[in-house]
Amino acid sequence: MKLTNQIKKGAISTAAIILIAIIGIVAILGLSAVGTYNGLVTSREAVTTEAANIDTYLQRRADLIPNLVNTVKGFTNHENEIIDKITSARENLLKANTTEEKLAANNELTKDLNALMVIVENYPDIKSSENFIALQDELSGTENRIATARKDYNEAAKSYNTKLQSFPTNIIAGMFNFEKVDYFEADESSKDVPVVDFSN
Repeated sequence: MKLTNQIKKGAISTAAIILIAIIGIVAILGLSAVGTYNGLVTSREAVTTEAANIDTYLQRRADLIPNLVNTVKGFTNHENEIIDKITSARENLLKANTTEEKLAANNELTKDLNALMVIVENYPDIKSSENFIALQDELSGTENRIATARKDYNEAAKSYNTKLQSFPTNIIAGMFNFEKVDYFEADESSKDVPVVDFSN
């Protein structure tokens, strides 16, 4: 009888140990999954914050454009084509919703602004205008902030995208529909120096 009881107690204690071990493993896996999920949320929010910073600087730049255009218009009446392009590119930037749309609109606006600066070189009165100089300085400062914000965004996007592809984080990411984000990169064509023909 004693032997039977001891065997039963041993079986119960072995079963209890196995049950506790299983509960412990499940708890560790659960805590790990929660930690991974929270890490993904934090990384995604970092990307969203950096995207908002870019939006802020793009908006500031867009707000400066009408004053710049009006200043140039005040000195020249026959550069309407580039002024129209800048106005259109600014509107496209303000309407853009996705990173891809913002990137395309930003690249177009940058290209048109570069063309405008080439045109301005042929008008000494514009270049020496205090209003134009102040606007150009503000625009230049904003361009630098955009470049820094774009770099910070891309670093946050890289960190987030890397987490999404790493094991075992990719399993949690797939379960909760975390999606890869696009980088904010300059288009190759935006690096081209604009050609302006004054022969007309």
